[in-house]
Amino acid sequence: MRQIPHPCQSRRLRRGFTLLELLVVLVVLGLLVSIVGPRYFSQLGKSEGKAAQTQIASIVKALDMYRLDVGKYPTTEQGLAALSAAPANEARWRGPYLAKTVPADPWGRAYVYKSPGDTAEFDLMSFGKDGAPGGTEENADITY
Repeated sequence: MRQIPHPCQSRRLRRGFTLLELLVVLVVLGLLVSIVGPRYFSQLGKSEGKAAQTQIASIVKALDMYRLDVGKYPTTEQGLAALSAAPANEARWRGPYLAKTVPADPWGRAYVYKSPGDTAEFDLMSFGKDGAPGGTEENADITY
């Protein structure tokens, strides 16, 4: 007479996964990563650009407050440091106009400031991910 194994005994006999089951799981994970990965990294590039736009808008507001007090925007030589520390010979300076020093752009480089600017009273920009003028998508210049 054949003995029927107890349910607990049958679980003990089968302790792990088969090689086929592991391969199926790896294929499914690979497919998920290949679908989700590119979308995730494209969103990451877009968020850095949006962060740069937000920082530039904040710096522009500080520059406008500086202009209201002093009567003009800081020169290119004074740079954005004039928003945190009083430049020499500026008696009407009432700053600091930023709570902290001017932040670096999301890629770790300083913002480019020029006053007078080429197209307006001042130019303020980040050259994007590649750090060079021009470019498209993530490498595009972000300007005010």
